[in-house]
Amino acid sequence: MLSRDCSGGFVYSKNLMSLFVIKKGAENLAADHLSRLENLHQGDLEKKEITETFPLETLGMISFHGDSSTPWFADIANYHAGNFIVKGMSSQQKKKFFKDVKHYFWDDPYLFRICADQMIRRCVHGQEAVDILTACHNGPTGGHHGANYTAKKVFDSGFYWPTIYRDAHDLVTRCDACQRQGKISQKDEMPQNAIQVCEIFDVWGIDFMGPFLSSRGNTYILVAINYLSKWVEAKVLPIKDARVVVKFLKSPFSRFGTPRAIIIDRGTHFCNDQFVKVMLKYGVTHRLSIAYHPQTNGQVEVSNRGLKHILERTVGENHASWSDKLDDALWAFRTTFKTPIGCTPYKLVYGKACHLPIELEHKAYWALKHCNFDLKTAGDHQKVQMNELNKL
Repeated sequence: MLSRDCSGGFVYSKNLMSLFVIKKGAENLAADHLSRLENLHQGDLEKKEITETFPLETLGMISFHGDSSTPWFADIANYHAGNFIVKGMSSQQKKKFFKDVKHYFWDDPYLFRICADQMIRRCVHGQEAVDILTACHNGPTGGHHGANYTAKKVFDSGFYWPTIYRDAHDLVTRCDACQRQGKISQKDEMPQNAIQVCEIFDVWGIDFMGPFLSSRGNTYILVAINYLSKWVEAKVLPIKDARVVVKFLKSPFSRFGTPRAIIIDRGTHFCNDQFVKVMLKYGVTHRLSIAYHPQTNGQVEVSNRGLKHILERTVGENHASWSDKLDDALWAFRTTFKTPIGCTPYKLVYGKACHLPIELEHKAYWALKHCNFDLKTAGDHQKVQMNELNKL
């Protein structure tokens, strides 16, 4: 118990402290009655073998709510395919059902939805939806972007299901490569300066990335981005000097036309007589960024960071293979939704969405209509084309 000492305080008794010493069951004379109860099933438990295997492959899987064996669009598909309506619906449920069903149509054996942007997307569910979402996030053309950009890439590929944003968020939070990279904090944000751009491909920004670990003799990446369309061109290089820069600029010039201005930093590989002569030859304005102020050429810095993150998350154990992954990283970057332009750079430049391999694998609407031609119809169409060619 507690006893009062000479100073008026309280101290613990030694006899009381001895009660809190842990003893073995055989030596414990004050054991409670629960430890004395007889276990009637002890013999049965001893006969069973302990399962030491653990299904690790089930960790990180996306769990769809409800019964996964029944598609979420089963009632809508039954209505369009066989004019069958579920019994027992209230008037309010019927009103909502007939309002929603107008946005779907049946093309055996698939159900399609006409979305708000007038794009036709195929309705998917279950494991197929998981495979599509996984391919759009960490596939060769995925780029390991966030949940919203991953979901928009699924929409651009022509697939739809109601819980896509929630499933994309769950996938990103369980992606090992994404979680290892960390998040962008406020100190990483870069204030942007508004630049007046008249037309597409008028202003380009170029910069070097590196040096990196040598990959097939290459240690640098030269990046060029168009300020309006966010279109990125990149090339791996062994060195950085004026000669390789001038040779690189011929590719975007010949494909997209001569720009009005090019924004660069004050590196010696840009500020030299050879580069100035090329700018004078093509009549391009040569803008220099402010020293120690990368925000002047902020678009290139943002694209550099985006490409760097994609390469970090896609390169495997062999880090020297980053040069082989650059083309896939560019494909992923160009086909990712950009908030400032409201679409992907590919769609802004070419006027159509880029078809990804996942669309052929999982049969998007365009793939069904244009790749699976009926042989007789295709043959008749070919004969008409041959006759027109003979007339010409």
